[in-house]
Amino acid sequence: MDTVRLTTAQAIVRWLVSQRTVVDGEEVPLFPGVFGIFGHGNVTCLGHALEVAGDDLPTWRGQNEQGMALAAVAFAKAKRRQQIMIATSSVGPGATNMVTAAAVAHANRLPLLLFSGDTFTTRAPDPVLQQVEHFDSPSTTVNDAFRPVVRFWDRITHPAQVVHALPAALTTMLDPASCGPAFIGLPQDVQADAHDYPVRFFDTVVHEAPRPRADVSELDRAAEVLRSAERPVVIAGGGVHYSLAEDTLRGFAEQHGLPVVETVAGKSSLVADHANYVGPVGVTGCDAANNVVAAADVVLAVGCRLQDFTTASWTLFDDDVTIIGANAQRFDAVKHRSVPVVGDARETLVALGERLGAWSTPAAWTAQAAEEKAGFLRYLDAIGSDDATTDSGANSYAQVVRAVNDLATSDDYVVAAAGGLPGELNNGWWSKGVATFDCEYGYSCMGYEISGGWGAAIANHDGPGDTFVFTGDGSYLMMNSDLYAAALAGHKMIVIVCDNAGYAVINRLQINQGGTPFNNLIEDCRSPEPFTVDFAAHAAAMGCRSEWVEDLDGLRSAVDRARAADRTSVICIKVDQYTWTEGGAFWQVGVPEVSEYQSVLDARAELDKGLADQRLGW
Repeated sequence: MDTVRLTTAQAIVRWLVSQRTVVDGEEVPLFPGVFGIFGHGNVTCLGHALEVAGDDLPTWRGQNEQGMALAAVAFAKAKRRQQIMIATSSVGPGATNMVTAAAVAHANRLPLLLFSGDTFTTRAPDPVLQQVEHFDSPSTTVNDAFRPVVRFWDRITHPAQVVHALPAALTTMLDPASCGPAFIGLPQDVQADAHDYPVRFFDTVVHEAPRPRADVSELDRAAEVLRSAERPVVIAGGGVHYSLAEDTLRGFAEQHGLPVVETVAGKSSLVADHANYVGPVGVTGCDAANNVVAAADVVLAVGCRLQDFTTASWTLFDDDVTIIGANAQRFDAVKHRSVPVVGDARETLVALGERLGAWSTPAAWTAQAAEEKAGFLRYLDAIGSDDATTDSGANSYAQVVRAVNDLATSDDYVVAAAGGLPGELNNGWWSKGVATFDCEYGYSCMGYEISGGWGAAIANHDGPGDTFVFTGDGSYLMMNSDLYAAALAGHKMIVIVCDNAGYAVINRLQINQGGTPFNNLIEDCRSPEPFTVDFAAHAAAMGCRSEWVEDLDGLRSAVDRARAADRTSVICIKVDQYTWTEGGAFWQVGVPEVSEYQSVLDARAELDKGLADQRLGW
């Protein structure tokens, strides 16, 4: 057997470079790059190997370990899981900074490969710098914190182990049923140790994600349920995107006259003006979609994990509804007594379509769904109009979203995350292109926005459109350093900062559940003299074009200037703290049973009333 002598770190990098895939008919690297921040735990070995690899595995310099790993997650979403980015950190705080990003990838079923330095396997120099000692478990390190938030976890304690660990991690990330983040810990001494590796281990391999077909009996049962439906509806989840099933879904809906609603992860599965599209569903959804789902007798959930924001904490569906769970993961397919169809989303829709033949939804139901959508569009026109007003005089989120949406093209890509913007964008941003929307709401991670925008900008750098990032002032302050990363690397995005001077959506939740404003808006926090931030000045200091705009006309002009620019632009605008797009559905949160406030007790009574509609199941 031919062998080559390499260090563990060199073997890892050489193997990563040899993995390939096919995207749009072109063979490309499966791992197109690395986000890295180097410290003593990874710079001398893994960092050295990456330096030697050069353009074969380009390394992008991060500013914060969480941020760069979030950028890798957003890259995977923009690439619809066809390519995987890597993030590497040193030991200690660099590693634990990436735990949140791993959780984001885990919740959203997205691939992410993480390498962190680790303590010495010999333990001879213990305790080393940044080591957390466990008195009763000497082999435990901070890297064990990744175990709950990754799909694959390993620690390399001998160089030969990478021959088994790397393919196992990749198999996990490529399998649609297990897709999620993989973590590999690299002890500092083992990174440097050399081993005689089989040359064939580094042979070029072209990978293709599997498309598991559903069981025939499950398909037959699902088709039988659909044919019996009088009021069926499709919920399109993120799995539609990851299966590249958008065209198949469109044809399936057209052929059988099915109304389609979308989850946050599934948004832009259909373009918004498609006749079968009704709107976004759930807590951050609209009345039109929720009314259709509530009246449905059969729900076909495609690629959904049926999160509480989709199901309105399981109060949205009629108790007699039959849910068909079409999912690559059986865990998701059987939720709440669903009729499971376990398989690839695209292939499942093809197989169901063959079984349904010429069957079509009753015309009256299709018309009812279209009428619901028309009413919602009239509402959006009213609240997004330049003539709409707020009590403060500032523009509303809806107006800002509408102004930018009107200027968007079918090639533009949108990134957002937590706060008030998910609800506003999920409702107000009407997608003009398929697979052009990423609102991270599986983990609702504040700070994802700018870092995610950087990752999406890298993924879309060859495309004709722009990457738009919508963020609130709260998320901006949590994580903004990747503005500098993007500017430094020459990756362009257009960032819209909606400044409502605080965590206004949580203030809304607080007062809607009977509380009083406390510690959310800047004016309500403990401060001798509250003040706000000049976000434009801050962004300019990190190398971005930036400006404040006063009104919607100013916003439109600023977007035009940002499009024409050759680097990242940050556009800042004040928005009202108390004006929101209405609609949505019930959401279960904890409201005290005992309180000094009658308003809290009243809110608890409303909560208990809402729970009466909760669908019970497992």
